[in-house]
Amino acid sequence: MIPSSGTAIRAHKSTRVVVACVMTALALFIQASAAEQPDVSRTQSGLKVYLPREVTVRDSSLTLGRVAVIQGQESLVARAGQIALGRISTPGQDMIIDRPTILSRLASNGIPASMVTLSGADEIAVKQQFQTISSDEIVSLAGSFLQNQRPAPSVSQWSTLRKPESFVVPGADKKVRFSPRLIDSGTANQATVEIGVFAGDEKIGERQVTFALKYESRQAVTKADIPAGAVIGPENVEIQKKQSDYPEPADWKTPYGLIAKRRLAANTVLRPSMMGPAESPTVVERNQNVVIRIERPGFVITAAGKAMQDGKAGEYIKVRNADSQRIIVARINVDGSVEPVQ
Repeated sequence: MIPSSGTAIRAHKSTRVVVACVMTALALFIQASAAEQPDVSRTQSGLKVYLPREVTVRDSSLTLGRVAVIQGQESLVARAGQIALGRISTPGQDMIIDRPTILSRLASNGIPASMVTLSGADEIAVKQQFQTISSDEIVSLAGSFLQNQRPAPSVSQWSTLRKPESFVVPGADKKVRFSPRLIDSGTANQATVEIGVFAGDEKIGERQVTFALKYESRQAVTKADIPAGAVIGPENVEIQKKQSDYPEPADWKTPYGLIAKRRLAANTVLRPSMMGPAESPTVVERNQNVVIRIERPGFVITAAGKAMQDGKAGEYIKVRNADSQRIIVARINVDGSVEPVQ
């Protein structure tokens, strides 16, 4: 069957439309493929830099190679990777690096923006790995040290007076050690422990903890009323232990044998001003006849004299020699005799 001329014309037109569509699709495919292909000259002589949104680093010094993915010519990649981008000054600090900063740093190192293709995020949030030594941990270390290295044997208790800040160590994988020591606090009832923080052999900082100290000491307390002039002894005074803010005086001793200067009520804590030494009795009175005695190995010389002053044993008084009437200075002996001063 032979098609009519109208049918042939329609078929011919359909073929032209199909061919046109195929040619258009082919052109679009070629354009798309070309768009997806990198600029050969730019790839061969430039860099492709991919920027992640967030990066965590170990060290505080930042370089482009540590925060971004760099592709391109090997020597150029190595050069770009060493470009410094700054430093994290404080552990735990976040640092933001944007595209203009990266292009600027590249340009400063001889790599212009025309050689660089950036992709990924518009800016990078850089964080540093770190480990934190809490304030409570530092106080515990200082307290353990004070337990073994007390400023004085009589220190019995202590409490934290000033706590330190926590210590942040850059780098989560660093092995940290501590070196405590006592330092002079300048106050008798305080102790300061310094905790040195070391990473390996390098000292990276320190913290100080100040403690208020309590000392074990003694005090004398009256057990009953004591009249003025009475002798203090175990029968009317007891020695008690107590906690004190200050160490016990080095010359402290029991007050037994002293005399109460005034009436002391029961349960009174004795103070030095309340007591005094017992007074010796008067051995020689003024105008009393005395024996002047000089005793040496192998001989004894005696003479009669008259005291011109009252005196107690051990005191020096003036004595008139009865024979020569000379006035001499003599020391009173316990038996009432006197011995001239050489």
